[in-house]
Amino acid sequence: MLLITDTGPVRTITLNRPDVFNAFSEALTTALDTALKDAEKDAAVRAVILTGAGRAFSSGQDLGELRERYQPGFVPTLSDDLHRRYNPIIQRICGSARPYIAAVNGVAAGAGASLALACDVRIGSTAAAFMQVFINVGLVPDSGSTWFLPRMVGPGRALELCLTGRKVDAEESHAIGLLSKVVAPDRLDAEAQALALAIAEKPPRAVALTKRLLRRSLGHDLGAQLTAEAFDQETLGRTADHFEGVRSFIEKRPPVFTGR
Repeated sequence: MLLITDTGPVRTITLNRPDVFNAFSEALTTALDTALKDAEKDAAVRAVILTGAGRAFSSGQDLGELRERYQPGFVPTLSDDLHRRYNPIIQRICGSARPYIAAVNGVAAGAGASLALACDVRIGSTAAAFMQVFINVGLVPDSGSTWFLPRMVGPGRALELCLTGRKVDAEESHAIGLLSKVVAPDRLDAEAQALALAIAEKPPRAVALTKRLLRRSLGHDLGAQLTAEAFDQETLGRTADHFEGVRSFIEKRPPVFTGR
């Protein structure tokens, strides 16, 4: 269901249902939510990579799981599903003090696209693609896509992607800002690890507060954001890591950040 590996301070969580393009079953969303909670509790984990096994990142909800339920007269309660299964995962990633990197190895469709968009940084292989497929089954984008997409690509382009459900390949995804980098498929894991490690070696509290400031800036006016920056700067100025950063610069040596 999931493969979880640690490489130093970097934890990689791999969705592992390659036979169904890592579609989200009830069991997979439960396992993923548990894995995210465990990463948050583990002080040794400083960065998390999310990726998929096989040819896809995730194709979204496993429609095959719905085959027996979707019979004449059936009325689904989709909001319950979102509140119970999907929304907690998205909020856990966005609210985490740790940086999340999506290594998009193939198609990210539906809620799979939302999962990738919720991450702080996305890099992809040349096989990566995004699809807002909800419209094809008579639904609206969910799991945060209507919040993330307009902020990343602008409201007009977001609407076009959501209303057509078309496939956005790796080249276009990079051009419009969905991916920060595109690499050859055989380089994706190494590139994701290198990026995660580079961030993991930074001061953890500064990483956490930077992530929080940027997330909250989207709902703040300039005055509120300036106040929030000043508050966090005062907080970080009292940390051992800030002192270490300044002293290491003065002494011309690499810094060693401890999270204190």
